[in-house]
Amino acid sequence: MAARDRASTRRDARPGDGHAGLHLALGRVGDRWSLLVVQALLPGPRRFNELQAELGGIAPNVLATRLRQLEGDGLVVATPYSDRPVRYAYELTAEGAALAGALRLLTTWGAAQAGAAAEAEPVVHQACGTAAEPRWWCPTCERGLDDDELDDLRWI
Repeated sequence: MAARDRASTRRDARPGDGHAGLHLALGRVGDRWSLLVVQALLPGPRRFNELQAELGGIAPNVLATRLRQLEGDGLVVATPYSDRPVRYAYELTAEGAALAGALRLLTTWGAAQAGAAAEAEPVVHQACGTAAEPRWWCPTCERGLDDDELDDLRWI
């Protein structure tokens, strides 16, 4: 997404329109490569060449642009590890790492759409070994929400 489009997406998100949160998220990570860069950084810091190798197919200029955008949005931090030439290791901030749950859901959904559910690594409950399932939870009522209740939620 071009910088102008990203700014436009942020500007067009209006509180109360029912989609403001989604507009804001797309403005930050809604292009072809951003979520893949975030996913590649989830295990820990990576250098530019490591990211490029892991993401196979991303042009160096595109990767550099995405890293700058993610850093500008506060999702990634660049730490120099060499002075001559200046080179950086990239790491997720706490805000960037908070995308892990959304990435798991998108990965599982994408694999299921492609008929490759076995390719998506499930989140496993270590106590019993069962694949976990995501659920919406109300901390006030201390109970899970059924699918039909989700339509009545006010998205903020």
